Amino acid sequence: MTQIYCDIADLKTIKKYSKKKIVKGFTTNPSLMRKAGAKDYETYSKEILKVCKDKPISFEVFADDHNNILKQALKIKSWGKNVYVKIPVETSKGVFMGNAIHELTKNNIKMNITAVYTFKQTLKILSNLKKNSNVIISIFAGRAGDAGKDPIPEIKKSIKAAKKFKKVKILWASVREPYNYLQASQIGCHIITIPPNIISKIEKFGKSFKSLTRDTVKAFLVDSRKSKFKI
Repeated sequence: MTQIYCDIADLKTIKKYSKKKIVKGFTTNPSLMRKAGAKDYETYSKEILKVCKDKPISFEVFADDHNNILKQALKIKSWGKNVYVKIPVETSKGVFMGNAIHELTKNNIKMNITAVYTFKQTLKILSNLKKNSNVIISIFAGRAGDAGKDPIPEIKKSIKAAKKFKKVKILWASVREPYNYLQASQIGCHIITIPPNIISKIEKFGKSFKSLTRDTVKAFLVDSRKSKFKI
């Protein structure tokens, strides 16, 4: 069964969703941290860890070169046992982070390798891992779809290739709608990371088509009356 991780950095929301059984972990990124109002990255991350003590959570580096990525990764790793260090598959200049991945996996650091789009990138990542590496590979399905690309073949091939590694998990990232959860489950994706507003919709799965029709018509009717439309 595909595990649901909540994609959020807001403290109150993490506290609320950490209590939900449906949520098995959390992912964050610098953009979400900024949106949550974080002023000091390390201090804010440690505040998150006070309310998310057991479930896995990813904190991302924001360096853009090999040496500083390693430096930040080692520091983030020290924040907690449930922490995954999130690093980009490439720098902003397109340099593959294979050496950094290899060095971090040698030190048994749990990683979430992010901004992945293709099976070829997955293969390059896997070639730099040990057999017992504890790694999440985040494939940005939604953003690929936004660009007119079908992400599912890339994810399927990545899942198959990852079977050689006991602890490597493929994650469906950048969710666009609740149905993505069912798509991820159907192809055997290990994890999907979802924002809270979409998780709340997944919790309400099960309405019949008849109920959906009735609710839709009612909504249109209510809005037309509120606007006092006449024909």
